[in-house]
Amino acid sequence: MASRSDHVLFGAAYYHEYQPTPRLDTDLDLMAAADFSVIRVGESVWTTWEPEDGVFDLDWLAPVLDGAHARGIDVILGTPTYAAPPWLARKYPEIAGESSTGVRVPWGGRQEIDYTHPAFLFHAERVIRKIVARYADHPAVIGFQVDNEPGIMLFHNHAVFQRFVDELRTRYGTPERLNEAWGLVYWSHKLSTWADLWTPDGNYQPQYDLAWRTFQAKLTTEFIAWQAGIVREYAREDQFVTTCIAYDRATVDDSNLTRALDVTAGNPYYAMQDALAVPYTESKPQGWTTAGAWTLFQSGDRMFSSKQAPYLITETNAGAIGGPSINFPAYDGQWRQAAWAFIARGAEMIEYWHWHTNHFGTETYWIGILPHDQQPGRVYRQLAQLGSELKAAGSAVLGLKPDARVGMVYSSRSKWGLAFQSTFTKADSTFVSSLNEMDERSYQRIFEAYYRGAFEAGVPVRIIHDDQLVSPTGGLDPAAAAAELPVLVVAGLLVADDELLDWLRNYAAAGGHLVLGIRTAYGDEEGRARIEVKPALLADAGGVRYQEFSNLNDPVTVRAVSDELKIGPDSHASRWVDCLISEGAEVLAEYDHPHFGQFPAITTTGHGRGRITTVGTVPDQAMASDLLRWLVPDARTEWGELPASVTVSSATTSEGGRLHVVHNWSWTPQAVTPPMRVRDVLAEGSEALDSLQLGPWDVRVLLELADGA
Repeated sequence: MASRSDHVLFGAAYYHEYQPTPRLDTDLDLMAAADFSVIRVGESVWTTWEPEDGVFDLDWLAPVLDGAHARGIDVILGTPTYAAPPWLARKYPEIAGESSTGVRVPWGGRQEIDYTHPAFLFHAERVIRKIVARYADHPAVIGFQVDNEPGIMLFHNHAVFQRFVDELRTRYGTPERLNEAWGLVYWSHKLSTWADLWTPDGNYQPQYDLAWRTFQAKLTTEFIAWQAGIVREYAREDQFVTTCIAYDRATVDDSNLTRALDVTAGNPYYAMQDALAVPYTESKPQGWTTAGAWTLFQSGDRMFSSKQAPYLITETNAGAIGGPSINFPAYDGQWRQAAWAFIARGAEMIEYWHWHTNHFGTETYWIGILPHDQQPGRVYRQLAQLGSELKAAGSAVLGLKPDARVGMVYSSRSKWGLAFQSTFTKADSTFVSSLNEMDERSYQRIFEAYYRGAFEAGVPVRIIHDDQLVSPTGGLDPAAAAAELPVLVVAGLLVADDELLDWLRNYAAAGGHLVLGIRTAYGDEEGRARIEVKPALLADAGGVRYQEFSNLNDPVTVRAVSDELKIGPDSHASRWVDCLISEGAEVLAEYDHPHFGQFPAITTTGHGRGRITTVGTVPDQAMASDLLRWLVPDARTEWGELPASVTVSSATTSEGGRLHVVHNWSWTPQAVTPPMRVRDVLAEGSEALDSLQLGPWDVRVLLELADGA
């Protein structure tokens, strides 16, 4: 993206076809005045492109592209395959996705279609080719977005299930091998023939469920790669191909999904107003929208992790998001704060959902940049300021490599494994009587506990996927990883083969500090409970083992028993305890509890040139931040003691310089003294600053000055 633009792209999704009255020139003039440099168009209106089967209207978008180009605004053109037209559903009802076997999702929303069905693929390919062929040569078009937020559901259609059986047959060869791999002797589930494999609707076997979810993610990955391949037949060399990812969707495996794409693009949505305050004490479960300033950085790091490279934001909050009963628009300054948080973690485009607020349809109260009266107001003025800042910052904020002092391993297969073999219940009840009561986000809750702790401790994180560590096409050298990321947190890694666990052990031996959280190294590549002493293949190296584990209904206080680790009185274990037994490892912390007090909460031991620390619980916010401060004790040394509401996110620029983004997440003005010579990137002609004055909900972008500059 840096080669296409001299500054971070800035704009919104724009649907002139949704406007109740023609106002193209007015809209584009307002965008230009706000320093828009990009709009996204076309992905939501298949019936506008093809109102009847085989009848195409391809020219309606030309005035939008022509007008944008005349004003220096680039365009990302979308393919409309996520919103199938009614004539297609009417003629081919069999293309409907099935939420369970034989139960079709009724048409009337979006993404109700089985995108593996040949009838759908025929019509999708035809409309894609028509649209892209018509506009690939338009000078405004800099890239293409195929589909939109794919992976919303698992398809139970007959042909999908039969392909699943075929893939299992190819992988395992015989029913006997599958019986052994999945443990189907249990409950008399052994197959005599492939025809005996039952449909997934009533399935209670975890190995089946993991294979089913993995297969469904492969379908999503293949569908996006298929579309990308079609688009590339027409696209110019200087045009990119992407899709926009909603990361919490059921069949998204982003590290594989993005391999067929030129750049990652994602859609982070977040709660605004007081939910962005720091400190933030709420501990509500996260979902497709998130709450807490820390989640902005986590979303940015997740998007960066997909390709370990800068990324685009194709959608994010312009106003209140979620419907007519959820109206919490941002305070002044919060749009700037969120945008610069994303940029600090590698974003090279900030695009809002969307330009104008719809006057009809499901998303009537998903508020856009312009309100229902279509007059520019507070939101427009706030974002126009941001547009001016991005223009002023120019290339100084492109090609950033965000700082990282800790690596965190993300595992899609463990996410799926823990969705079925859930560690927690939805309401944290004491007993699960139904699969419906299990918390399918158990993995994310474990992972997020450590990420939030890192944020509170001021420790920057790099998220790395397990299949980026160990991959058939390469992977990372453990010693090189230890040199770049001296601490690696691996929590919730339920599904892991021997090769991956060997890699983790070798990482510690090479000098890295390996941190093991609950569920890690408990299962094998099929999600089966391993026979080995837990944590499997790491117990000897870590000097610790366990056999028992327990859920916690209430938090349990954790206290340090070693001078090496400082844990405050508000630190607690939450949700889970692995009943650790030290076998040579130093005990750092224990539980203040009459039963669990006999088991260490945290142990550590040397291994090779490095160290392995084992954490036997899900740390709460206070405990996690205490732990991360111990793991990276000098994280905040450079900037010293900051006010509680102030954070600093730093990165290396494409030219090798240093960039620092300083936020004040509160109503209270703050003063900060930079520990190095810096200038304000957003103030033309700025000289070195001796101090920073941060207003309420303010952000400053600073470039470090070389000695003598």
